[in-house]
Amino acid sequence: MSDTPADNLALAADFPPASRTQWLDLVERLLKGAPFDRRLVARTYGGLTIQPLYGGNPRARASAGRMPGADWQILQRIDHPEPAAANAEALHDRDNGATGLSLVLAGSVGAYGYGVAAGEATIVRTLERIPLDAASMALELDSGPQGEEVARSIAALLRASGVPAGAAHIRLGLDPLGAMATSGAAPRPWSETATRFGRNIADLAGAGFKGPFAVADGRTVHNAGGSETQELGFVLAVAASYLRALEASGIALDEARAMIFFRLAADADLFLTIAKLRALRRLWGRVEEACGLRPAPAFIAAETAWRMMTRRDPYVNMLRATVAVFAAGLGGADAITVLPFTLPRGLPDRFARRIARNTQLVLLAESHLGKVADATAGAGVIEDLTDQLGRSAWTLFQEIERSGGAAAALEQGLIQNLVAAVRSEREAALARRADTLTGTSDFVDLDEPTVAVLGVASITEPLATTATVTLEALPRIRLAEPFEHLRDAADRMLAETGSRPTIFLANLGVPADFSPRATFARNFFAAGGITAVTNDGFALPLPAGEAKTDLTALVTAFKSAGAALVCLCGSDEVYAREAIAAAHALAQAGARHLYYAGRPARQAELAAAGITSFIYAGCNAVAVLRAAHEQITSPAR
Repeated sequence: MSDTPADNLALAADFPPASRTQWLDLVERLLKGAPFDRRLVARTYGGLTIQPLYGGNPRARASAGRMPGADWQILQRIDHPEPAAANAEALHDRDNGATGLSLVLAGSVGAYGYGVAAGEATIVRTLERIPLDAASMALELDSGPQGEEVARSIAALLRASGVPAGAAHIRLGLDPLGAMATSGAAPRPWSETATRFGRNIADLAGAGFKGPFAVADGRTVHNAGGSETQELGFVLAVAASYLRALEASGIALDEARAMIFFRLAADADLFLTIAKLRALRRLWGRVEEACGLRPAPAFIAAETAWRMMTRRDPYVNMLRATVAVFAAGLGGADAITVLPFTLPRGLPDRFARRIARNTQLVLLAESHLGKVADATAGAGVIEDLTDQLGRSAWTLFQEIERSGGAAAALEQGLIQNLVAAVRSEREAALARRADTLTGTSDFVDLDEPTVAVLGVASITEPLATTATVTLEALPRIRLAEPFEHLRDAADRMLAETGSRPTIFLANLGVPADFSPRATFARNFFAAGGITAVTNDGFALPLPAGEAKTDLTALVTAFKSAGAALVCLCGSDEVYAREAIAAAHALAQAGARHLYYAGRPARQAELAAAGITSFIYAGCNAVAVLRAAHEQITSPAR
């Protein structure tokens, strides 16, 4: 072995070169005629394809983002509705590593049940002693429909504190189209709102504020279950609408584009989140070029996704958030906000807020994710997804523009219908457990520990607004909710009766026969809050070394369990011999409903024996579990 570094790095020099064609030949032999595209090519909800193998693309151009070595801003949510408490948290975050604050106003896109009131006195108290003129402390507003009032309050706060508007590091976050999309209402037609929007920003700029002032917020679509393509197409159309409004107010395009920033959701799909942020920079650059401008780096803020969070086993939310921050950081986000892991349970306490803050601090200070700009440039899967997202989002952007722009597309229901179709696909996949949420749909702990939240009531009533324009609102969902509703029903039963709903596992044969399906059944029903009463089987040994289930012992165990429901568990061979006899015996013993773990081979015969429900990988778990709850709570026949 040579001592020269170049020779030592030639690790593959002794191996013959291999081509993609050779690889495909080997793959086709292993697939034995199965179609390559169906078995090995994955597809996203937006219709993008993900190949099983990519080559590198070292000549791919980097997507302009943060400068090399520059850290993103660590934003911490300020959403406590009590101003003094909100201020205490803001000061604590400032002193413990946060480099920016996200001031969440009640009723905004990211309020999630909590938020600061828009009044001037409330905002002044909330931001007391926060150094708004310090370059090291940024302030980003999640303003919602109260954007104009909030902007006036911030201006008054700066005047009262003697801070020049130009010295403040504030992103005001005005987003009338986002507010319109999430509330389903607008106080006036877009033509009037656009004029008012442009005039207000022109006045703020004239008063010395440096912006950016407006945000194109993709969380509106992401929270509703939309695809990455739809999120990008929407923010691009919203930003274009704001650009037109600013130009119409007399602001030069070169100045107007710097008055707009973007906010995207970052979720636990690592590759798609990275590609989404990279694609947005390229897409906005294309809009700038169409305006005759030389592209300049857009400011992109990211927030970990609301729709991926769960109320059950909330500690898993820490892992989801870590992946999301990792992806947003590598994708080039300029600022990141982490939703505290207990937020779906209530207003987070200081521990949950510390974990949210430290998730970013660890990735920046210990993993050094900010040291390399566009670190995934040249990676085959990232470059391909970036290109696919760019093309598909541009096509959607053009469709929205042909409909008359973002406001018209919302009023016509174009965006809502597209998002609803993808949301239905997601919900169906989760119901079948093709998509999984650890701790909620899979790997459930019915005795999970409780987590602490602050005893502050959430804001459930929408803000009162005068609406002259109404439209279908984009909903705000969490994908875990169907399973959580079932778990809530089980908890209510536990509180009322002292026991959870239960199902008896009728294990047929020896453990080798029933264990795989018994394990599957136990986890399956746990996702609905139903406890499985299991056992070691009831096999009677036979002289030939085989075994037969002792039906008398099976029935006795069933009666002792006190369960109304029964699930048969066994191998296909044991089912063929014993399922029907076992079903008859259990039905006569009082079983209200019989389930069968596995895909049935003799469905008509099984139905005649009283087995009408079947659980297996890919079945609609939510529908089956809902029906099970109905069986448990309905009066005995």
